[in-house]
Parts: sequence; C-alpha cells; structure tokens
Amino acid sequence: MAFEPTKGYGALRRGRFSQAGAFYFITFCTAGRKAGLTEGDRPNAVQQELHVMTRGDVWTLHCGTIMPDHVHLLVELGPKLSLSKAVARLKARTAAKLREAGLSWQAGYFDHRIRPEEDILPYFLYTFLNPYRAGLGPERTEWPWFTCEPADREWFLSLVEHRLPEPAWLADLP
Repeated sequence: MAFEPTKGYGALRRGRFSQAGAFYFITFCTAGRKAGLTEGDRPNAVQQELHVMTRGDVWTLHCGTIMPDHVHLLVELGPKLSLSKAVARLKARTAAKLREAGLSWQAGYFDHRIRPEEDILPYFLYTFLNPYRAGLGPERTEWPWFTCEPADREWFLSLVEHRLPEPAWLADLP
C-alpha cells in the first residue's frame, strides 16, 4: 500500500495551531475508554492539576467536566505552552494516579479552537450537561466533577435552564 500524505493523523493535525489567548474546547479519553476517572482520588488529582496550570499561566480553565472515561475542558490558552504541550503536561502529571487503578490516557485528544465570533455558551452547556445526558445523575444536582471558574460560574449557572441547542459538531462527542 502506498503512503498517502493527505491521509492519517498527520493530515488531521495539519493546519492546526496553538494561539495564546484563543479559546479551545478539548476532549481526551482514557485508553480503551475504560471507566474509573471519577472514582477514588483520581478526579481530585485531575482537578488539582487543572487549577495548577491556570495559576501557572499555562491556560485559564473556564469550565471542565470529568466523566468516568473522558474529560471535557474549555480553556483559554496562556502564553507558556502550546496546546499540545499543555495537554501532554496534564496527562503526564496525572498518569501516576491513573496507573494506580490500571488506567492510562489514550494517545491524542480532540480540540476545537473557538472563533472570536462564536457564542461560547453552548460549550459551557455541553460541558455542564454531559453527565446528565449520560444518565450519571439527577439534573437538579451539580455533578461533583464539574468545575467552573468563579467569574464564569456567576453568569453561566443562571443560564443553565435555557439549554441552548448544541453546535452540530458536538453531537458525536463522547
């Protein structure tokens, strides 16, 4: 079979770039989509590193949800690392905690750079509502592994009842 440079992982990544100050919606999974991220102290370890990275200007975490087998994040990339290096850092610094439970991170991740003209609210809604859509808890209680920065929390949670339609590309995400 001949090598086709327009296909495969390299082609998928071509044209993507990291831009400090840009907003990104990111999803990454455990290897084999094995559940266990929300058990024991694993979600605390992931949340702690997310906040360490915010304090270190790697990114500003606007919101995130840790699901049993994947994580959704809405971040504003900071000046210190590229997006791929930021995700790699998060995975590396939480890998030992996952290994204790026989888990590991899947290679790669999904990202979508949010254009300045795009409405950011549907991304907050998708991230917040993901556990409820998966049947993991009652809608009237906040998922314990949802995090939202205080400035964003104030305006966002007042709008949750509106449940705006999700962008079409979000429909097939985990």
